Amino acid sequence: MKHGIYYAYWEKEWSADYIKYVDKVARLGFDILEIGGTPLPDYTEEDIRRLKSAADASGIELTVGYGPSAEHNVGNKKVRVAAMEWYKKLFSVMEKLDSHIIGGALYSYWPVDYSGMINKEEDWKNAVEGMRCLSAEAANYGVELNLECLNRFENYLLNTAAEGVKFVTETECSNVWVMLDTFHMNIEETSIGDAIRTAGKRLGHFHTGECNRMVPGQGRVPWREISDALREIGYQKNVVMEPFVNMGGKVGQDIKVWRPIKGNVTEEILDRDAAAAVRFQRYMLDGTMEK
Repeated sequence: MKHGIYYAYWEKEWSADYIKYVDKVARLGFDILEIGGTPLPDYTEEDIRRLKSAADASGIELTVGYGPSAEHNVGNKKVRVAAMEWYKKLFSVMEKLDSHIIGGALYSYWPVDYSGMINKEEDWKNAVEGMRCLSAEAANYGVELNLECLNRFENYLLNTAAEGVKFVTETECSNVWVMLDTFHMNIEETSIGDAIRTAGKRLGHFHTGECNRMVPGQGRVPWREISDALREIGYQKNVVMEPFVNMGGKVGQDIKVWRPIKGNVTEEILDRDAAAAVRFQRYMLDGTMEK
């Protein structure tokens, strides 16, 4: 497996200078840097060249994470055409970055506005339709779509692995996959191991993090159970940790980090914890300690 980390672990905003983190994650022992999709459609050719050159030089693979804004909700027929135009720009930049994996609530939007009534059945139908459109466009750029199953407080369409499998099956698209996250599974699933087994060969991307949003190894997530299940389904794809421990900014607000989870940490402490976490994750999931 390849092991990665989401850039926002160090940031308080959803846009950042990703080049800064390419070399950092390489030095800390990662294979992958997951970057945010929000700013990519506005990248210039020079921006793309610089980021790809940095990633190539450090031997780091770039994957993309995106929680779509309401304006980019392909499940909403009123905004789908405009959303597709935005996604085309995103996929074009991804292709130039040699980045082919994107994950998140791509079937909907995030965070969901729960102030109105929810019609899950109708929204599901529209989301499947929208995902077929998005899948066809993504295929033109060699991009795979990984649909993240989120906890009930952040979305309502896909909360469990079983729902993810049902949805992906209904799309009938070969480049659409289920994406699981240990943080969300800890809330929604009766058994994390069984959820992974349910996803099986449809599991395309895997996020890790503790129930307290800290890095792997600093909480109570059942890592041996996860390791056994991943091994049973033969999973050898990407494992990207997505910890959030900082208050403040749009990241802290959207993730609902209302206290300094690790105390007043420095970048040095964050780096140290990340390096220890990737060693822990490799040991638990791969049975090795080193890259």
